Amino acid sequence: MRKILFANFSALVLCSVTACAQTKTEKIQKISETKHLTLKKTQQTMELSKITNPTVNAAMTAWQNGDSKTFLSYFTANPTMTDDGSPRSFQGFVKEACGEEKFLTIDSVENDGKDITGNFKAGKWGTFKVFFKFHQNSDGKFDRLDIGQAKP
Repeated sequence: MRKILFANFSALVLCSVTACAQTKTEKIQKISETKHLTLKKTQQTMELSKITNPTVNAAMTAWQNGDSKTFLSYFTANPTMTDDGSPRSFQGFVKEACGEEKFLTIDSVENDGKDITGNFKAGKWGTFKVFFKFHQNSDGKFDRLDIGQAKP
């Protein structure tokens, strides 16, 4: 009888220790994930806060979040676009790049907050310094976007 009680007690202690360890590990993992998410949000907010034009800021927030629908809402129905000076399909660019490519840093903001330069992760093309130049019409919508590789 003692052997059975001892075996049951040992199993109970072992299960309790294992459960405590799992709970502690899960808590540490949740804290780590929360800190990581907070860090990502802080970095994103800190970077985007450099963009002084509120419409460009809102559009770039959508871009950074991979929200193409919201990003497109800041543009006219048929905006024009250039990529390194060559015409490019705006809709094609957004469909291909939004959610896949993003700014890693914002190094400078000029032209009343409409010109942004920074390090950009361009998917298969790698990471390099680029510019985005937003052209805003009198209604506040963007009717053109020029992007390209910035000079170092």
